[in-house]
Amino acid sequence: VQLQASGGGLVQAGDSLRLSCAVSGRSVGDRATAWCRQAPGKEREFVASIGWSDTTSYTDSVKGRFTISREKSKNGLYLQMNSLTPEDTAVYHCALGIHYSSATSLQTDYPYWGQGTQVTVSS
Repeated sequence: VQLQASGGGLVQAGDSLRLSCAVSGRSVGDRATAWCRQAPGKEREFVASIGWSDTTSYTDSVKGRFTISREKSKNGLYLQMNSLTPEDTAVYHCALGIHYSSATSLQTDYPYWGQGTQVTVSS
């Protein structure tokens, strides 16, 4: 199973970015998928997830600004990030759950992880 995140970059506060995660070896359509992030000096934290039944979950700090989605035909996972703030600066990782899993914020529920993509938001 391989997950490859991309789309990060350096942006200014208020800008938008769209992260992508290309997945191979498992289908994104029949399990939960998630985005988590790790800021410098901090533990990795949950950002958003989408379950096999299309239910979604977001951490409070990104609600109304971030949108998680997936495209089954491309086996891809996405994170649309709007109104970015410096507090969103982190390495963003995509993750894959087990078959028929629901959206969850527990990182231990995701056995498959990709290398991250850096998002830096300047003030």
